[in-house]
Amino acid sequence: MTHQAAQALVAGVGGKNPDIDPTAFTAPTSVVLGEVTLAAGASIWYSAVLRADCGPITLGADSNVQDNCTVHVDPGFPVSIGERVSIGHNAVVHGCTVEDDCLIGMGATVLNGAVIGAGSLVAAQALVPQGMIVPPGSLVAGVPAKVRRELTDEEREGIKVNALMYVELAKQHRASVSPDA
Repeated sequence: MTHQAAQALVAGVGGKNPDIDPTAFTAPTSVVLGEVTLAAGASIWYSAVLRADCGPITLGADSNVQDNCTVHVDPGFPVSIGERVSIGHNAVVHGCTVEDDCLIGMGATVLNGAVIGAGSLVAAQALVPQGMIVPPGSLVAGVPAKVRRELTDEEREGIKVNALMYVELAKQHRASVSPDA
């Protein structure tokens, strides 16, 4: 049985249009609005929303925004997500910076002006408050989030492996759900 494939909603807002690398994947039911830049190998998964209506959102190479996430900006608080970053299911990333090789856990919230240092992991359901600076290589957890410890080399490598796994998954999904498939 075949079904007609849905397409992602990709549109400009206020004269600002998305800039999506041809190798990036936007799943059907995902929403990419306004001044959003998706680098090579980036992926936006089912029902995720990236809404850049009052500032830019940048997603680095081989990064992924998983199912049901919200990425949004405020005036003066753009979103910058580095390379090989995974934003876990149902997370909210708002007006902040997430540096390279990070994992934002499922259901976590990162608020305006926060900076997640390279190679860090924000635990599931954590709330990173406005303006918090997380040192590189940290595990942060809790409500409000606190730095709990440094990540091991093995944990940091696992973050990269996870991101690269999503690059491969995106290729499989593109082949299955693309209108051209």
